[in-house]
This record gives sequence, C-alpha cells and structure tokens, in this order.
Amino acid sequence: MTRYIAFTSSACTINSGWFNPLKLNLGSFLLPYSISPLSSQTKTSITLPRSSFKRSSIFSAMDISRAESSTELPLGLDTTMVDEYDSLSKLLLKFSCIPSINKAWVFKSDTGKDSKAMFSVNQPNLLANKMRKSLLSATLRKDGDNTINFEWSPFPVELSGVALMVPSPSGSKLLMIRNPENDSPTKLEIWGPSAMEKEFHIPQSTHGSLYSDGWFEGVSWNSDETLIAYVAEEPSPPKPTFNKFGYKSGGSADKDCNSWKAQGDWEEGWGETYVNKRRPTIFVINIDSGDVRAVEGIERSLSVGQVVWAPATEGSQKKLVFVGWSSNSRKLGMKYCYNRPCALYAACSPFNELTGHDPDHRCKEDSELLILTQGINSAFSPIFSPDGQYLVFLSAKASIDTGAHSATNSLHRIDWPSVGNPNSSSAIVDVVPVVMCPKDGCFPGLYCSSFLRDPSLSDGHTVILSSIWGSTQVILSVDILSGNVLRVTPHDSPSSWNLLSLDKDNIIAVCSSPVEVPEIKYGLHFKESPASASWSWQDVSGPVFKCSKEVESLLSPLQFSIMKVPVKSGSGNSSEGASKPIEAIFVSGRREKNESCNPLIVVLHGGPHSVSTTGFSRALAFLSSIGYSLLIVNYRGSLGFGEEALQTLPGKVGDQDVGDVLTAMDYIINMKLADRSKITVLGGSHGGFLTTHLIGQAPERFAAAAARNPVCNLALMVGTSDIPDWCFVETYGIEGQAKFTNAPTKEHLSVLYDKSPIAHINKVKTPTLFLIGAQDLRVPSSNGLQYAQALKERGVEMKIIVFPEDTHAIDKPQSDFESFLNIGVWFKKYCK
Repeated sequence: MTRYIAFTSSACTINSGWFNPLKLNLGSFLLPYSISPLSSQTKTSITLPRSSFKRSSIFSAMDISRAESSTELPLGLDTTMVDEYDSLSKLLLKFSCIPSINKAWVFKSDTGKDSKAMFSVNQPNLLANKMRKSLLSATLRKDGDNTINFEWSPFPVELSGVALMVPSPSGSKLLMIRNPENDSPTKLEIWGPSAMEKEFHIPQSTHGSLYSDGWFEGVSWNSDETLIAYVAEEPSPPKPTFNKFGYKSGGSADKDCNSWKAQGDWEEGWGETYVNKRRPTIFVINIDSGDVRAVEGIERSLSVGQVVWAPATEGSQKKLVFVGWSSNSRKLGMKYCYNRPCALYAACSPFNELTGHDPDHRCKEDSELLILTQGINSAFSPIFSPDGQYLVFLSAKASIDTGAHSATNSLHRIDWPSVGNPNSSSAIVDVVPVVMCPKDGCFPGLYCSSFLRDPSLSDGHTVILSSIWGSTQVILSVDILSGNVLRVTPHDSPSSWNLLSLDKDNIIAVCSSPVEVPEIKYGLHFKESPASASWSWQDVSGPVFKCSKEVESLLSPLQFSIMKVPVKSGSGNSSEGASKPIEAIFVSGRREKNESCNPLIVVLHGGPHSVSTTGFSRALAFLSSIGYSLLIVNYRGSLGFGEEALQTLPGKVGDQDVGDVLTAMDYIINMKLADRSKITVLGGSHGGFLTTHLIGQAPERFAAAAARNPVCNLALMVGTSDIPDWCFVETYGIEGQAKFTNAPTKEHLSVLYDKSPIAHINKVKTPTLFLIGAQDLRVPSSNGLQYAQALKERGVEMKIIVFPEDTHAIDKPQSDFESFLNIGVWFKKYCK
C-alpha cells in the first residue's frame, strides 16, 4: 500500500525586515542545517508537491513510521528519512499552532473609565492551506494602584473570508470587507454593537477587490461616519468579442456560449504579488444611500493608495489625501521597494459637500487635483494630527536618491489650513532627518513604513511608532513639532517590541525574543513633565500566545545574545560607518564547560537592505529546539545601523557581505562557541545569493546548505525579474541607476555574471537543498533551477522542491511547513 504525506508550513510572523524586495518570510528560509562528512556517492532528487498529498490526512501521515512496511514510499522520501520526517513533523506541528497578533484596536467603554480592546489573531490553517483569522476581545480595567487587568472573552470568533476590518472613528461601527472570488461582488458590511446594520454588494462593473496588501491598501471613515473612502482595483476594461461571424461589435455577456472573449492588449501590473492588478483607484461609498463613486480628476498614469480624509476646512469641499505613484514608464516591482518615486495628493470627495457654503457651489480650486509634496521625491503613510493642524508623512528620499530598495527614512510635516484649500507650495518641515552615522548607543534613524490608525498621544503632537534599532525592534515617541525622538521601550531590553495600539496615552505592545514566545505588554505613561515622560511596562497574561508544554520545555534552556563583531579593514571604504562593528544574534542552549558545541546554522537575511531582529520566529525556535545553535548575521548594508553603513554595500555584493559573514563565523569559533567542522548555512533571496556565494567561495567551511528562491545568476535575473534595476544598483552601486536599461549590453551581462554565485560553481561541493516558488516574479524560478542543475551536472549532491502556486515568499502554510520539514531532514542527514 502506498502512503502519501501532506506537508504544510507555518507562516512565521516576524518584523518587516524579512520582507523586502529580495527577502522572504523568515520562516521561508530559516531551516535547520547540520554537518557531517560528505558522502562519496552523489544523489539527486527533485520533489514536486502533488495534489494527491493534499487528499491524505496530515495527522495520520505523521504515524507513517508505525505503518506496515511497504516497498513504495512517497515521492522524495527514502527509508533513511522516514523516521526524521515522523519525529520532526510532530514537533513542527506544535510550533505551527502558535498564533500571532496581526492588529489591535482599543475603544472607550460606556463608563469612561475602562477600555475595550479587539485583537485580530492569525494562525496557520494547515489543512485548508490558508491563514485562519479570528477576533479576540478583552476589557481593560485599571485599578487604583496603576495596574491594568485584561478580562478576556471566553473564546475567539473566527473571521471567515474577511479581508479587512476598520472601526469607525467613534468605535461605534465596524466595517468588514469581503473581497470577491471570481466574478462575485465585493461585500462591505457595517456592524454595530450587536448586529450587522447594513450590507452592500459592489459589482465587478463598479470595481474589483479592495487592496489589503498593506501598501496600496487604504480605508478611511470620514469624521461624521457617513462616508468611507477606500482603494480598489478599477473595473476590468471590455475585451474584444468574437463569434462564428467574426468580431462582435456589441460585445456579449460573460456566459454566452456562442462567443468568446479575446485577450486584448496586455496591461502591466506592479510586479510580485500584483500580477492581476493593473490600477488601484479610490472610491467612496455613502453608507446611508449605498451610492459608490470613484474620485474624479486622477490621471490614468497615476496608481494611488493609502487614502485618508483630510480635516474639514471652512469654505472648501471635503478633501481626500492619498499617495500616488506615476507609471508613465515601465512599472517596476512595487512590493517592499521604497525606491519608487511617490507624492501626496489632495482631491475632492466625489460627494459634493461644502462646509459653510452653498452645497451646489464648486470653485475651480476644489475641482483640481493638488500635489502637496512637490519639493520631495518620496512621500507616503499620511496621517493628520488630532487637531487637524498638521499633515505628517514618511519619506524614503534616501532610498530613491541612491537606488537602494530600502534605506533610512525621514519624517516630515505640512501645516494644514483651517480655512480654504491647501496650497501646493506649502513648506515641508523636516521633523526627523536621515541619520548618517549614529554614535554608539544613540538613535540610528527611522526604519518604519507606516503608522497606526491613530498614533498620537493626547498632547496632539507626539506620535508613537515601531522602528528598527540595530538588531532589535523598539517603540519610539516622536514630537512632530520639536523633532525630539525618545526610546519608549526599556533601553536594557535585548528583546524586540512591536506596537499594537494606544489606549489613550498608554501603549499595548508585543514583546518577544528568539527564545521566548511573544507576550502582550502594557505601557503606562507617566507625565511628570514633558522632558521626563516615561512608561512603566506590565506583563499581560492572556490566551493569545499559548504553546504546548513540550515547546515550553524545549525553549526554556535556550539563551541568546547580540554580539558586536569587528569588521576587517581594507574594504575600500574609509567612512566611519564602514568601520563600525556589525551585529550578530547568537542563539544556543546552555552547556557545561567541557561539553561539545551544537551544530551551527548561519542564518542570512535577504534584501540585502533588511535586518534580522531578536523577535520570536517559529522557524528559528523550531531549529533551536532540535539541537542547533544559530548565528544570525546583520552584515553591513542591513537596516538599523545608520545610512552610511547601509550604503557601503551597493557595488560590493558578493564580496563585502560574504566577508562579513565569514568574519562573524570566525568570531564565534575563536570564542569556542562553535565547532568549525559542524557549520551549515541557509538564506533566501539575497540570503540565498549569500548562501550560494559562500559555498562557492569557501567550499570547505560548510557541511550542508539550503537556499530559498536564491539569486544565483544576476545576468539571468536582470532580464526576467520585476526589479531589474536592483541588479544594476547592487552590482554597480549608486552608478547603477544611470546604467540601468531594459536592454543590458554584453559588458553589463559580463559584470553581472562575475558578481554572481554561478561564477564560483566549479568550486562547490556542499550538498544543497533548493526550495523554489514557481510563481516568483522577483527572483524567477529559472535562477535557482539553473544553478541547481549546474551542481547536478558537476556531481554535487542536491535536491529541489518546487511549490507550483507560491510566489517569492513561499509563505502558503503547507509550503512553509514542507520547507521546514525538508530542510530539517536534509541537515540531519549531514549532521550525524
């Protein structure tokens, strides 16, 4: 009897640093390696997930070791692997069950003293191969001794098919959005305290799905809660129709079996994860009448998102402020690419409502689309201060100026008029500038891409946000008037903190580390004086992050530290930022003085302008729990260390970053924290670029490797990726912006090839596992497959698993699970 195993994967929730243009979900590429002598017999297997796997029970499959012996095994398994699949899959399931909090909202209670909170919780649903979303509520009761008690609802409520939830400003209504499947309508539901009050079905002829991607996404209630603005895909244009007589000029219904629709002209999307998206557009719905209208006056060359209502001003029609990206030339990949020029615009509400004037009157200034940020080439994430006096926004000007896909951001404000229309020539005030080279222990600059829905304290000019600070994520307060930046979270905490919501002037956050399951923290704000304002942090017990006793016992003996690793001189860069030590997070079990070291996994983030933080990861925790130490390297070029250090890497990829990783490895070997003979390496995207570079440039140093959607050949990638400009900038440095072309010369291709891991293919001897997403537009599957087949041609042991429906992140729950499982087994094979 043949048995098949259905493997799934847990989506790993970590800081946004894992999700940049050449980065995968941390869970996508942090899997266990081990070391053992290489086998003299080379073997190659290619595993493709099959639909028959999905039909079998995951849980019964985990008992395969107890099944009767069979001469046949599922594709990709051999008899030496079955026991490892059995034991590791059982453990991985326990880690996969740990949920994560996606968002949180806090509302005033009827009594005025207590607050009520809602938490949006995500958990992988392995059998359905989707994320299970649920809503968990709590009442926050404040005692007289400044303690806070969370009284949780008995059970969460599952949210099936809900793409977005957006409470109204007063908290009395909740908008739930259900995006369509196939040709069905979009559903907008307005919920009150006890029941659904209204429901609207918006047909495809009006607009397509709402954007819920966190970038173009934007949903905003107006102040009196009668209108909702949102970003959705514009209606699909009609396509030519043919029947047996030829072209049918009148068109036909979609279900007409006597005719067919042609494809028409190809329309360009915005790259990775936006394949079927052409043009995000702003719509407004009147929730009293159900009338839906598109915002007028926006040129077709503009893709828009992140819409918010502007404060009402006397004598002016109600305005919407939003971000616009021009698409006059080629649409390069947008996802996690902050080096795309954008500006803030203001447009009128399509419902003609004037304040203090004749509602039928509309002046010329009201009808025109207004550019608010002409003096800066990047402006996004707009918010207004509570009193409506200031428009605040982030900018990635440093990224656009240099070509790096992500860099140090800055914060700005514009004074908003109380009477009449805003002015396109309004001064842009720099609130928090780019930090070039921070002094030791000082603020390194802003590394955040969005704000909470309402991030302001009651003083009206202090904004709370999450940002990267070295290898940690912290919470900051920013005074938008003075520019003063304070670290809100404890300075001595090596853990990472993620802001969830504000409860008046207090903070609800999540704190975690590589060896600690996340927990909710409540920060009480003490305002003795503006200069000495501080927070007292309290633990919050609750049901959200419960894990099994086995997981607790495996994590309890683990420890971690952030190491400062001196870099080697002679890198060709004399700047102060280039000479500062890099950081590496070291995770290990406690051991006796003479006890041998555990095998080491060198973990490499993608980007390269990203960062690995000390936040909890199911992937890392799973790897650590099965007997591996982790060295998580933030090489020069990572976020969180100042702009000068970041800009040392473009033009030196495959050299400086490789050298930094080898230096970090030597550092812990010299400290006798790792055994030179038991080191493995793993990374995805640019982390896969480093992984395959390392096994080519230092082939004797690694016992095994695993790469997820790796960049292996820049000369191939430049003609197939949605971000070919990335190839030029990282290869040539800032000069790459001028050199970039969609028709690279043979000289360009030669330089790109020489910078690539494939240039070192003849030296590779490390057994390597490749995990490939077939729908990847960022690093198309041809890149990893070409390199893997080249290893096979040279007799190097390798294995390929292709996930047919996955994009760059390989983050579908089953794919993520199968990745971890296979890497765990792969490394166990080479680390006896």
